[in-house]
Amino acid sequence: MAAAQAGKSQLRIGRLTKAHGLKGGIKVEMFTDDPDGRFTPGAVFTLQVPDSSAWHNKTIELIELKWYNSHAVAFFKDVPDRSVAETLIKAILWVDHDLAEVPEEEDAWFDHQLLGLSVMRDGVKVGSVTAIDHFPAQDLLTVKTETGDVLVPFVKAIVSAVDVKAGTLTVTPPVGLFEELPDDEQPGAEKLVEYIEPSDDDAPSAAASDSDEKPAT
Repeated sequence: MAAAQAGKSQLRIGRLTKAHGLKGGIKVEMFTDDPDGRFTPGAVFTLQVPDSSAWHNKTIELIELKWYNSHAVAFFKDVPDRSVAETLIKAILWVDHDLAEVPEEEDAWFDHQLLGLSVMRDGVKVGSVTAIDHFPAQDLLTVKTETGDVLVPFVKAIVSAVDVKAGTLTVTPPVGLFEELPDDEQPGAEKLVEYIEPSDDDAPSAAASDSDEKPAT
């Protein structure tokens, strides 16, 4: 990964999912609410691919973005045909990001704003945010506590408030998330599924749109 400029990091804004047609087009799964601003002709993306890929440690330049039946299809420089396009499937696209920038969307944060926040429960600090993982259904926070790491679904039912200025993230977790319970008191699988696969209305836009921020390397 190329080193980011001072005061900059990187944001994950898309994933290449499937070759489209014979002329090098590739379908893009968007992780941004501003595709027209991010995917402009000439835009250069850093590629996240396996070390074994011929594209490892390379960037790629966008020629054009087209829409087919509501699906975004990107055409890149040096990707002239389908066979080359297929070598890029599952690649993640990253762009440089100014750390001073803040999301315009309400209840949305960049990763660097969440990392290090004190996690508060009933007014008492129970840990600190050390990592954010991004999944299709929701984001997942890793909270370091005195007894080990706890994985916390970033949904409104559990994360009730985020105060970046105060450096705190308030949680109202279900019983058993931050403490061990006897086996006969463990939450049922149905209850856990509510947090693992929340409805769209239940998920706060944690590190949403352009928010999958990658620390500078």
